[in-house]
Parts: sequence; C-alpha cells; structure tokens
Amino acid sequence: MAKENRSFDIVVYGATGYTGRLVAEYLAHHYAGRADAPKWAMAGRSADKLAEVRDLIGAPSDTPLIVADSDDAASMAALAEQTRVVLTTVGPYQLYGEPLLKACVEAGTDYADLCGEPVWMRQMVDKYHAAAQASGARIAFSSGFDSIPFDLGVFMLQHEAQSRFGAPAPRVKGRVRAMQGGFSGGTAASLGATMAALGRDHSLIALMTSSFCLTPGFEGPPQPAGNKPQFDESVGSWAAPFVMAAINTKNVHRTNFLLGQPWGADFTYDEMILTGPGDQGEAIAKHIATTPMMGGPNDPKPGEGPTAEERQNGHYDVLFVGEMPDGRTLKYGVKGRYDPGYGSTSRMLSETGIALLACDAAGGVSTPGALLGKALVDRLQAEAEITFAAED
Repeated sequence: MAKENRSFDIVVYGATGYTGRLVAEYLAHHYAGRADAPKWAMAGRSADKLAEVRDLIGAPSDTPLIVADSDDAASMAALAEQTRVVLTTVGPYQLYGEPLLKACVEAGTDYADLCGEPVWMRQMVDKYHAAAQASGARIAFSSGFDSIPFDLGVFMLQHEAQSRFGAPAPRVKGRVRAMQGGFSGGTAASLGATMAALGRDHSLIALMTSSFCLTPGFEGPPQPAGNKPQFDESVGSWAAPFVMAAINTKNVHRTNFLLGQPWGADFTYDEMILTGPGDQGEAIAKHIATTPMMGGPNDPKPGEGPTAEERQNGHYDVLFVGEMPDGRTLKYGVKGRYDPGYGSTSRMLSETGIALLACDAAGGVSTPGALLGKALVDRLQAEAEITFAAED
C-alpha cells in the first residue's frame, strides 16, 4: 500500500514499556488538538496492557491499539504495512529488533529506534541497507540521547564552521559539561546483551572497539581513545571517559560517511565528560574512570527507570569544540531540559518520527543526522525544549 494511503502516520511499538509509554504520552498530550497532530496508534503484545497504559497516560479513549509480537512475523508485517513510520522502544534490539526492522524494510516503512548496540547495528547495515534503499524505507537508528544531541551537535558545528571559516573543522571534541538523569532497566539489559554477545563471539570485539564500525568499507585515521582521565587545555578542565562515547562516535562517523564525507576523510572526533579544573576536577575524573555506571547487581530491571520528578528535574549540556588547522576554534552548545535518557529521549524519538513524515531523503539504514539534519534540529528546538547554538 502506498504510504500516503496507510491508516496511521506513526505507530509506537512497545507502548506498554517504560520508554514506550513516555513516547505515547508525549504524542497524546503535546499534539492534542493541533492541526498538525499525526494519526498515531499504540502497539504491543497485550491488548489489555495497551488499554491500561492508554488510560494511565490520559490518551483519548479512541486511541487505536494494535496487538503485535516480534515472535510473530505476520503481526510484524501487518504492523509495518499500515503505518508510514514505526517508532520502536523494544530492546535489547539484538534480541527483539530484527523482525520489525525486516518488516519495515520490506514494506518501505520508515523506522526509528533508540538503539545503542553498535555491533547489532552494523549487522543490520550489512543485511538490510541495500534492501532499504530499494524499498525506500528510511531507517534511523539511535534516535534518542544516543545519539541525537551528539550527531546533530557535530552536524550544526560543521555547518557553522563552513559559514564562518569556509571549511569544516577536521577535529571536533564533544564534551559533556553537565548531565543529570538516571538510566532504565532497558538500558542495563541492552548492555548485558551486548556483553553476552561479545563473550560468545570474540570476533565482534573488533567491531565494538572500532570508531568506524558503522562505515563499512571505510577506515579513517586513528581516533583519540578518551579512555583515561586527562586535562583538556582547550576548555581548561579535567575530562573523564564518557560511557556513551562508544556508540555516539560511531554514529557521528556514519553521518559523515553517508553524507559523502563533507567533514573530510581525515575527520577526528571524540567525547569525554568534563569534571572541572584543579585537584578536585582531577579526583572526580579518576573516580569516574574507575567506577562503572552500569553492569552491577543494583541496576534497575526492565520496565523500571527514573521517577516523574527525576525526569522533570533532569537536564544536559554538551559542548562541541571545533579546531581548525590554523588554530582558530569554534564552540557550539546543545542543551536539553528533562532527564536525558528518558524525559528528553521520548521527545527526541517522537520528533524524529514526525520529521520522517516530511522527509524526502532516499531509503537506507541511516542516522538522524544524515536523514534529517537541520529539519530535525528545527523541530527539536520548536517542540522538545532542546537548544542548539554557537557560543562565543
């Protein structure tokens, strides 16, 4: 069926889960009564649970509910064929994601997820990119805090560098200045599944550790490791390893790759978290470097995550520093209200889906930056309380 004739603009798959519920809640309330509201539906394995969540989040009583299960290929195909865009929060994606991705590729349906599992993503690129190009399905992995603020932050810094200096910055640093928010059981489960996969197949470790895991056929220059505390002279602060750098850096390089390498084949990028100057900054950096953020016995279970108050009070502030060959620099900031992993992520995923409705890019397994670029930046600033701005 042609996309314009489908029953829905957007289907949220996994709407009964922790993050899926937040996505559904955002669509139900943020776009209520608006002329530009998408036609959307909630999907999951249980009709009763879908109805319960629909009522819990205050969605209209006539919000369509679709029963679908990743173990049932026919239900995945039926879901994909009746909507223009699927937003899925059902992870770990390496365990549950491929049937829906396959169905979307075959139906030419646009797809966005919250995947932070780079080995699985590379496997899906190898398996489905050509088919998605053929069907017109636009596949946007990592459409949440992994990795939109970083992917689009670099994209916008390079746009500014081109405007100011007439050329992109060959070296960009991503530096997290502030971040407040927790992680959910789904995130912990994804990490556990990734570590288990690496344990079963050691050949996957090379993909996990490569900055160019998502650029098949291209291997760029050595990248900064960012795995030890260091003093960053460019910002006057100690910096510590950033747990999300392992996925974000790969997505940034894939965006450059898919766009035809406008930032150069020798583009260099890393991410760290700033801890402040002096002895205190050094001590904090060393503590972060030796203290795992996830993977312990006290991790939340799937379905658990930050409270509504914690999501409301969360925030993040990411600085990007572009360094030109002649010594000139450019600073660019991305700041978001709400807990980054869930309060803000649910908004990012939702707005990615809505932006895909107006997207005319070719199909393929892509990134939000390569597919949507400035159009998504504009939506996030207008709707999701995320700011993008050059800094003096």
